Amino acid sequence: MAVEKKGMFLRWVESRLTPEELERIRSIPTRQNEYGYDPFGFHRDDLKAVALLARFFYRDYFRAKAYNIENIPAGRCMLVANHSGQLPFDGLSIGASVIFDGKPPRLPRAMIEHYVPKLPYVSYLFSRWGQVVGTPDNCRRLLEDEEMILVFPEGSAGISKPFSSRYQLQRFGHGFMRLALATRTPIVPIALVGAEEQAPALNAKFIAKLIGAPAFPVVPWPPFFPILPLPTRHHIYFGQPRLFEGDPDDDDEQVEQLVRQVKLSIESMIMMGLKERKSIFF
Repeated sequence: MAVEKKGMFLRWVESRLTPEELERIRSIPTRQNEYGYDPFGFHRDDLKAVALLARFFYRDYFRAKAYNIENIPAGRCMLVANHSGQLPFDGLSIGASVIFDGKPPRLPRAMIEHYVPKLPYVSYLFSRWGQVVGTPDNCRRLLEDEEMILVFPEGSAGISKPFSSRYQLQRFGHGFMRLALATRTPIVPIALVGAEEQAPALNAKFIAKLIGAPAFPVVPWPPFFPILPLPTRHHIYFGQPRLFEGDPDDDDEQVEQLVRQVKLSIESMIMMGLKERKSIFF
């Protein structure tokens, strides 16, 4: 019975996607076994369901616009973006842009925080949709398979920062750069303008501590949790890919110089996007 219901749901999902969108999902390169799963649990049929949801937020809710998406190179690459908005709708928009507007379409494998799989059902669903816990080993395996990964070097400090700190990049970790150097992976800097205003919130640290999360956002209107963010418009800027040279085992001071170059690229695109933006919502 469960299999039959899943089949009915899948047919309904496929009926809501256009033939072009279905072909885009079918053409996404990935390594799958005879049952359709990749080594991390991703399945193309499960992606269709989340792609339908992502399309709604990308096309209709956030009216997102992607700029210079053709900068994404073929083969292994690392998308490095600013993080904001209390809930990871920035990752959803970036992922949808690459699936629906990428040339060709690809699946960015977002590196999720270690606490996320502890949430009920989330671990199962995220793996089916292609998301992976951000361990160095997972990242290295994906890149060696010529996949694309999406990282937010600010981590939880970026997504949970207060509204008063909007568009102020937090400290970048060094892990992504060490990995890029070790695997000779080009980095594509990304700036997303618009997500910073989608959920003006405070961080309820005592609740975050109770549930073991790095942050728990509270907004000043019922139900006080940003289940649905404000429909701000997302502008996604893809920078030029860059292959960095260096020793992945260099000390922090050396690696920080390379990390800072990526951070400056993102900051520059954010400033440009804010200058060109005519409205938060339009």
